[in-house]
Amino acid sequence: MSTLTNPVIDLPEISDMAADDRHAALTYLNDAWVEAVREGLDEDCLVQAALFTALRSLVATYGEAASSEYVARVAERVAAGEYTVVSRSH
Repeated sequence: MSTLTNPVIDLPEISDMAADDRHAALTYLNDAWVEAVREGLDEDCLVQAALFTALRSLVATYGEAASSEYVARVAERVAAGEYTVVSRSH
């Protein structure tokens, strides 16, 4: 019989793990974006390519109806200013 107690493994909550994954994904994408701009790629081209790639994947995963509902909610959030970054240099 072992005298060691069973260690309690402190696993992060599922939502924490999802947040960590989203943060890692954003970091990868941001790094690639910065590198592409540094190499001279126009940001408008990057925007269009990123949106196309994301939407294609979204539709492949969730279908047209769910994807269009999601995109409509994103449009509302854009209009509400949720994606606007205020420059602190002004």
